[in-house]
Amino acid sequence: MRILLYQGGSGLVKRSGVGHAMEHQRRALESAGVPFTLDPKAEYDAVILNTVFPDSLWMGFRAGAAGKRVIWYGHSTREDFRNSFPGSNRLSGLFGRWNRRCLSCADLVITPTPYSERLLEKGGIGAPVTVLSNGIDLETFVRREEDGKRFRRRFGFSPQQKIVLCVGHYMERKGILDFVEAAGSFPQYAFVWLGYTPPALVTKQVKRALGAGLSNLFFPGYADGQELLDAYSGSDLFFFPTLEETEGIVMLEAMAMRLPVLVRDIPVYEGWLEHGKQVYKGKNREEFEELLAGILEGKLADLTEEAYRAAEKNSIIRIGSALAQICEKLENRGRAYGKAEDPDYNRLV
Repeated sequence: MRILLYQGGSGLVKRSGVGHAMEHQRRALESAGVPFTLDPKAEYDAVILNTVFPDSLWMGFRAGAAGKRVIWYGHSTREDFRNSFPGSNRLSGLFGRWNRRCLSCADLVITPTPYSERLLEKGGIGAPVTVLSNGIDLETFVRREEDGKRFRRRFGFSPQQKIVLCVGHYMERKGILDFVEAAGSFPQYAFVWLGYTPPALVTKQVKRALGAGLSNLFFPGYADGQELLDAYSGSDLFFFPTLEETEGIVMLEAMAMRLPVLVRDIPVYEGWLEHGKQVYKGKNREEFEELLAGILEGKLADLTEEAYRAAEKNSIIRIGSALAQICEKLENRGRAYGKAEDPDYNRLV
């Protein structure tokens, strides 16, 4: 089976988790030796779609009409559309209906966690759904001392400075308001938020947070490639207070880099990340502050090796093997495709 990795809208999502997932799919197919193309004019047997832009829906219709299999990654839900940009809450119902319309034309929907699977099925999409992590490239996300030193030199941080990192868009949903509050409560630590969102898509509350003027709070903008690896290597804690995710690729990256992780206790992590085993989880500002200080001051156990083992189970190589199995069964059985033979391929346990 030859796969078309449809790139429509890739420029708009390049700096998002969806953009990273599209790159992970390419690497996963390469690792599994599955033939694929990026050219819609080339010959192919199945198309993989990632965005819900109109061109992707049109591509899905075209492929289906030509007798091709249609695989659609369900990266987004109505729930994680909310609290993203001005007006997103009012538009969330419309987005949910559009998302359902797109995914319903697929032969198979792949989504990264059991939580997002439940949300999509609850939303009434008319296609079977299976769970497969977006994966993590363990050969790329490796913690290196020199990378960390370069990051600290860039910002003028001393070797002793404790650094709290987060990566994401400037969105309330990502927990940026809690991140800024934590920076105000701990002036002795440096807080660095990597990422960028155009001002027109930022809410008033987030704009106020961005202008907080705290001397220990830094917004360097979007970081890619080596700059991102430097930041992971040079930081002491990954604080990810997101309110809603379908998986959280940046968290997987931090786990792979053996960087301690503090997250909000939300349903997406249930069943594969335990508080006090792979990560620490907080429910509110008070718990965040207690856990954050405990981690940075060495009063809480180091969970980084357990976190790495969890991330390791979703390596690009393993995900590629599982994706190849899914494609093969879809080709042979259509919508009664079954699941990959590896019982743990779709779980971080």
